[in-house]
Amino acid sequence: MSERGRLAVYLPAALALAALLVLAFLRMPGFGGTVHLYRDLAVPAAVRHVTANVVSAVNFDQRALDTLGEESILLGSVVGVAALLRPAQRESERRPPRTGRTLEATGLLGYLLLPVTLIVGFDVVAHGHLTPGGGFQGGVVLATGIHLLYLAGSYRALERLRPVEVFDAGEALGAGMFTVLGLIGVLAGTAFLQNFLPMGSFGSLFSAGTVPVLNALVGVEVACGAVVLLTHFFTEDLTVSVAGREDRGDQHDGDQDGNDQGGEEE
Repeated sequence: MSERGRLAVYLPAALALAALLVLAFLRMPGFGGTVHLYRDLAVPAAVRHVTANVVSAVNFDQRALDTLGEESILLGSVVGVAALLRPAQRESERRPPRTGRTLEATGLLGYLLLPVTLIVGFDVVAHGHLTPGGGFQGGVVLATGIHLLYLAGSYRALERLRPVEVFDAGEALGAGMFTVLGLIGVLAGTAFLQNFLPMGSFGSLFSAGTVPVLNALVGVEVACGAVVLLTHFFTEDLTVSVAGREDRGDQHDGDQDGNDQGGEEE
């Protein structure tokens, strides 16, 4: 597409988006005011569905359909990265060379923080409907905890801890079950992704209906997606090499050595 063609596609969309943003900003409540329509609707709705964390009530109950879209965007992003970074025909995977040395204090700290970070991540996901946090935040913490092994200086240990096939399946399962739970609600006689499970008592772990279930599914999808995403970047940077490059380098070194020896004999 030519530059003029790109501008012809971009400018109408940009102007329409700018007009919508201006209208939205003009109709926003004044900063620091006492009137906030969204707050006045969201907080009572969260209380009715026994969800102590109002943010989770908004994400996984009041606008769960939007969260499904966000999950789909993350899933599509990971699939796109996997497609772009897949080895080309002239590339091959090799074992990463051992370079440098990790400080003993860094390695020890990484191994000590690994279980602590994983516990914190599970806690953030499990209590996302009660306290600040949730599946998005907890999933990132879990993925970060797993990769502490790499920071501790052991890429091979990281490879053993995160089998990519398992995390691929986990990402698909988390995203797919989110939709399945919405369809189960439809079969139960409610709307798609409507909160239909028993609400429980306020402040208890088993409360808020479908909110903790959807929250956990998002945690699985985000954690697995982040691990798969980083795996492809690590693979591209550490283990993928252009086929024949090293052979040509070795051959060049051999030729150079032969030339040196020939020169000495002369």
